[in-house]
Amino acid sequence: MTDILMPKATAVWLVDNTSLTFEQIADFCGLHPLEVRGIADGDVARDIRGADPLVNGQLTREELDKAQNDENYRMQAVVSRHAELMKGGKPAPKYTPVSRRQDRPDAIAWFVRNHPEVTDAQIAKMLGTTKSTIESVRNRTHWNSPNIKPVDPVTLGLVGQLALDELVRKAADKKAKDDAKKGGGATLQPVDAPAEPAEEEFVPEARERRGAEPTAASVFGTKD
Repeated sequence: MTDILMPKATAVWLVDNTSLTFEQIADFCGLHPLEVRGIADGDVARDIRGADPLVNGQLTREELDKAQNDENYRMQAVVSRHAELMKGGKPAPKYTPVSRRQDRPDAIAWFVRNHPEVTDAQIAKMLGTTKSTIESVRNRTHWNSPNIKPVDPVTLGLVGQLALDELVRKAADKKAKDDAKKGGGATLQPVDAPAEPAEEEFVPEARERRGAEPTAASVFGTKD
């Protein structure tokens, strides 16, 4: 996709004022070569006035001269500050139709009951709600608490199944990693758990019962 402004108007100007090939113009303007040919034949962009890319700062004279002297050369556009400003930024906040907004507490309750590993921030982003609403549903302080019932958000039509599965998977993976970090080793035994049998203390009689070899002390006697 091209970054230049008014690609068709630019193509019109290049066709009328340069000796560039259709392929060179198409590559620079992000068009199909046949579309550029149609502009040259007068079948496409008839009523579009040409826009000089040299004047509007999207092409340098050096780039244009290189391209006109070598038909295999592809021109590089100058990055336009206006083009950057026109690019889309962050996606718009998730919009939930009014007819579906009353279903969000039910979906929140479903998350709270079935997937406690999903954070409030993730639920808020998925359902387009607020953390305070989630907290009120969890604590049963929501104004409509008596009528709230846990319902799958996919069934309610608030999210898609793939998006829900991906969210749950990420939350489960994060919880597993956090639990592993907190564990840090062997699990502590509860106080009332039976103690493991201690290793049998060494005594000569025990060794003899096991058929162990007698020690030097037992053969020669100990020194007083």
